[in-house]
Amino acid sequence: MAKIKPNNFLDTVDSVFNDAKRQGILHLYAEGDQFTGRHIKVGQKDMFHFGTTGYLGLEQDSRLKKAAVDAINRYGTQFPLSKTYISHPLYKTLEEKVTEMYSNPVIITKNSTLGHIGVIPSAVDDQDAIILDHQVHWSVQSAAKLLKSRSIPIDMIRHNNLEMLEDRIRKLSSKRKKIWYMADGVYSMFGDVSPVMELMGLCNKYPQLHLYFDDVHGMSWIGKNGTGYVLDNLKELPEQVLLFGTLSKTFGASGSLLTCSNRKMYAKIKNFGGPLTFSAQLEPASVAAAIASADIHLTPEIYSLQTDLMERVKYFNTLLSESGLPLVEQNNSPVFYIGTGMPVTGYNFVNRMMKEGYFVNLGLFPAVPVKNTGVRITISRHNQKEEIKGLVEAMQYHYPRALEATYTNDAKVRSAFKLPINETEKTNNKPKIKLNIQFAKSISKIPKNDWDTLLGGNGIFDWEGLHFLESVFSKNKKKEENWKFHYYIVRDLMDKPILATFFTYSLWKDDMLASESVSKKVEEIRQQDPYYLTSYVLGMGSLFTEGSHLYLDTSHPLWHEALHSLLDQLEKLDSKLNSKMVVFRDFIKDEKLHEFFHNLGFIQVSMPDSSRISNFIWKDSPSYISNLSKRSRSHFRKDIEPYEARFKIEIKNTIEPREYDLFFKLLENVRQNNLGLNTFPFPKKIFKYMSDHQNWEFIILKLRSGYSKDAREPVVGVMFCYKNIARAYIPSFIGMDYEYAKVHQVYRQLLYQTIKRAGELGYREILFGMTAAFEKRKLGAVTISQISYIQSKDNYNLELVGILENSG
Repeated sequence: MAKIKPNNFLDTVDSVFNDAKRQGILHLYAEGDQFTGRHIKVGQKDMFHFGTTGYLGLEQDSRLKKAAVDAINRYGTQFPLSKTYISHPLYKTLEEKVTEMYSNPVIITKNSTLGHIGVIPSAVDDQDAIILDHQVHWSVQSAAKLLKSRSIPIDMIRHNNLEMLEDRIRKLSSKRKKIWYMADGVYSMFGDVSPVMELMGLCNKYPQLHLYFDDVHGMSWIGKNGTGYVLDNLKELPEQVLLFGTLSKTFGASGSLLTCSNRKMYAKIKNFGGPLTFSAQLEPASVAAAIASADIHLTPEIYSLQTDLMERVKYFNTLLSESGLPLVEQNNSPVFYIGTGMPVTGYNFVNRMMKEGYFVNLGLFPAVPVKNTGVRITISRHNQKEEIKGLVEAMQYHYPRALEATYTNDAKVRSAFKLPINETEKTNNKPKIKLNIQFAKSISKIPKNDWDTLLGGNGIFDWEGLHFLESVFSKNKKKEENWKFHYYIVRDLMDKPILATFFTYSLWKDDMLASESVSKKVEEIRQQDPYYLTSYVLGMGSLFTEGSHLYLDTSHPLWHEALHSLLDQLEKLDSKLNSKMVVFRDFIKDEKLHEFFHNLGFIQVSMPDSSRISNFIWKDSPSYISNLSKRSRSHFRKDIEPYEARFKIEIKNTIEPREYDLFFKLLENVRQNNLGLNTFPFPKKIFKYMSDHQNWEFIILKLRSGYSKDAREPVVGVMFCYKNIARAYIPSFIGMDYEYAKVHQVYRQLLYQTIKRAGELGYREILFGMTAAFEKRKLGAVTISQISYIQSKDNYNLELVGILENSG
């Protein structure tokens, strides 16, 4: 089978960001000929600035500005030499002052991202292992992934889950010299913090555990000498802790720093740390500004600044507690996050706030799960109490209106963030145009003609096919073999159908669409833990079916309302079933639907290409071959026609029980050799149900005795084919004996025999389904690119698969 191209994470992010740019949320430009920190001008509008990371406002301090200007006049705009050879004169002063702040030696880096890239590969030995917090900053994750070439294991735990962390430590402790847990001190989106002292307790329990903290968002506004949240908890820096701070953001200058009390490790990192050696050093202006800031940090003034900021933070917290707004995390950090749930609600809310004169940021995928979109607000010393109060009042006014304008409510938002729900808000929905929604848990509850008229021609999900699937995937021993079916038809008040579809609730492998190499790693773990990286998914269609599972009359004026009605029903069902993901499958890209799904918290992913032959007319083999392209005719005469005589070809409507095990083995051969589309095996009883069903038939290839190894006539291939209500022929699954498959071109022969059989039956369409599109195209099939839309409750499993994708 042909290799399946894995999904490109960057394509998904690009799609999300492009939507946000179109909404006027991202990639904006500040305007004006000066900047004070209190105000910001965007789109010719002056706004109060609630999006800064300069929490103490030191970037506007006259002492830092003067130092920077003086340094440029004295030393120029840059000092173009590697620090490995020589640093410009101000560097030594800066290092001495920051060392005094931390009471430990420091390494100054150009910025945090380059700092992590320089430090992590130097600090982590080949005998070590890395465990990432799910929400640790991207720059840390990216640097850690560089170690894949050294085969250093990288794992990930759910955010701040110490029980999970301890489990990983125990599993690694006998195999690895050091175990590095990497986390943020203060997390940049929600403003929550690491359980620093609990982590130190684990270090005491497990001496192999070392901690790597990125505390750039905890810097300056808290701690002795403004050395940050982590050190404020630790008081002194233990040898098993590496700590990253920043000279930008709240510090007011530029650059970042690493501090370390282990002198041997410090020397190793400083001697050679990739970008620490080869990247340009900080500009004289940045170093001078950092010196001026360090002087402030080394005096009691820093505590006055911290107190001044904390008064504003507490005031904002008080107002928010009285506002009823869904604050995701309440603490004393200057970072706040108001949940909006869906991206479209976030877009609406941010635009309303900007029009009102308040600049805030939107938190969106991949920094947060798509359905955890929200408004990120930061408080700084620039903000005055009257504008803080004005911000809260504006949010109180516009938040419910943003919800109403985007078909959602406060209860849905709180549910997305697992916040307490106000009972009175549960029914606070926007009034919708009345539609009739038919729901059933079995296809037997829906009139056969109604269903087949809407969806019967699209695949193995006409009424009879779904009845078959319900029988196969019920009353089985294994949980992955039991599916729950949910059918929906939405009609207008005149009983005209607008929408019809079905969803199944079933167990999926999270690496289903990952690369083959990732699935191989995961399957090794599943030898001991069969349900590792698996999730229950509420998915359109099923893992057995392929094709257009959604009937949607987009010419109907209420099609938007029909989709919203479906999503409302799915949200209730999803809440009851507690699935990890909702999936809308197998679409040909449509800009209207793309915008609709993305705005409602779904991200686009690529599916394997599908193939089909339409308007098919068969007379005989020569006439069929003559209509192929020149290259395809050559392929047929070389790789298919000469091999046909090697097989006895049988077409059977029923099979004997003695054949079940053989067919299951052949089917499993293909599944296990096609890990680019990694799924669970089907129940063995499927062959009995196929055999008993009038719409199924089997194309069986037996190798003639002259070509087999023992003069027998073994079954070397079988195609499982379904004939739907619209007379489409559907080769659904294939089984092969790989001992013979390549030598005798079994797969290609099965494809040809399928086409031949469909033609002899007089069928006008062959739905080949997903995978191996290249082989099918050579036989006249048309390739169709398909996409799906997924909505995940969190990014953990998706990102863990990404970690495996990038690990050695």
